[in-house]
Amino acid sequence: MKPPAGGGPPRSAGRRALETVARPAERVGQTVAEALRGLAPRSRPSEPAIPARLEPRLSPLAVPFPAIPPIGGVELATARAGFYRHERPDLMVMRFPKGASCAGVFTNHGVGSAPVDWCARQLGATEGEDVRLLVVNAGCANSFTGRAGADAVRRVAAAAGKRFGCRQRDVMQASTGVIGVLLDDAKIAARLPEIEAGLAADGWAAAAQAITTTDTFPKGACAQSEIDGVPVKIAGIAKGSGMIAPDMATMLAFVVTDAALSPAVLRVLLGLYVRGSFNSVTVDGDRSTNDTCLLFATGAAGSPRIGRAGDRRLADFRVKLEGVLLDLAHQLVRDGEGATKFVEIEVTGAQSAVSARKIARTIAESPLVKTALAGEDANWGRVVMAVGRADEPIDRDALSIRFGELAAAEDGMVSPTYDEAAMSAYMKRAELKIAVDVGVGRGSSTVWTCDLTKRYVEINGDYRS
Repeated sequence: MKPPAGGGPPRSAGRRALETVARPAERVGQTVAEALRGLAPRSRPSEPAIPARLEPRLSPLAVPFPAIPPIGGVELATARAGFYRHERPDLMVMRFPKGASCAGVFTNHGVGSAPVDWCARQLGATEGEDVRLLVVNAGCANSFTGRAGADAVRRVAAAAGKRFGCRQRDVMQASTGVIGVLLDDAKIAARLPEIEAGLAADGWAAAAQAITTTDTFPKGACAQSEIDGVPVKIAGIAKGSGMIAPDMATMLAFVVTDAALSPAVLRVLLGLYVRGSFNSVTVDGDRSTNDTCLLFATGAAGSPRIGRAGDRRLADFRVKLEGVLLDLAHQLVRDGEGATKFVEIEVTGAQSAVSARKIARTIAESPLVKTALAGEDANWGRVVMAVGRADEPIDRDALSIRFGELAAAEDGMVSPTYDEAAMSAYMKRAELKIAVDVGVGRGSSTVWTCDLTKRYVEINGDYRS
């Protein structure tokens, strides 16, 4: 994903943010799909491109959807447009008041989707001023669909703008689902009267459910902050379960605040906090064509309008926003396709933060590491393998590895206190931490991932059938 500006937040800020959120969660992964793709049955040309529906099994790592209060200026509604054969909502719309601000970050994937192209272009043209609508569909990614896909997005914007009285450029769009299927925009246009009639301030849970694909639970997070003595709220929803890797993968996230913030402020804050949240999780290491994260500000809370991201009055707001983004990102890991383990990978002692991040990702995205986690096997030798193949500076004779508080390796060899029984007991936990110090510097990074189970193969082998 292309952050609009800034880098990752300081480590201390991330820690503070985690403490402010009701239930943090986390993860990271890599190109497992490439290795497993041959296991999937080949699709016949006559097969439908839209999933009939995989048998849902609630993730054992699932967290309940929070009680999100109304956010001033935001109305939401859902409907069934018919992108899936079975009965389920697959269309979601948010409406914002005149003057609302918006910023977005999008996939770095070489094959971006039509809705990603649309949003990036319109935000560039308007600089994020006066965005009025968000239209999201599940079941069809409208990616790799050429000019026809771009025309479909434009027609959706035209129909939505006409129905809700705004310009086409004021309509943001996002899609998720099967790649290579052209969006039937008529299905969305036909449901807009129903959407308009159903708009309400309390539709967050339904909205989160409508944008899911292989997700087993809807994902939401919220927080309350204060700007210059005025209470303001932040709320967000996200979807994602597979094809998840840094740069956001097949992930959509939509966060709204009733604070009065300029688009420039939103761009800086979103770029700053995406790196340590959505871009630090991975399930399988595969990026998607449709990654989108949009941040909106309605100004309905009555707080003073802030035009500079460094304004001291935003101190608490920045912490709370980072917390919401972290919470949503962690939920993506908890809902990783087939996941049974939620795993934090921390790398310290690296030459730089960038180097530490690459090492951490290599560990988190290793199929051998991930399958060992699924088997509850503390195979620290696989971690050593992953560290070495990251091709980053390390001191082999200073390398240390810990699973939780248990030492596996020290000074480049098995720890003299290694206890197989204690390690095996630790691996049965649902939440694990692997800490690695590579002994060459002060750089550090943390990513989050999940294990790789047989269920992942089942889900992706049957995705289109």
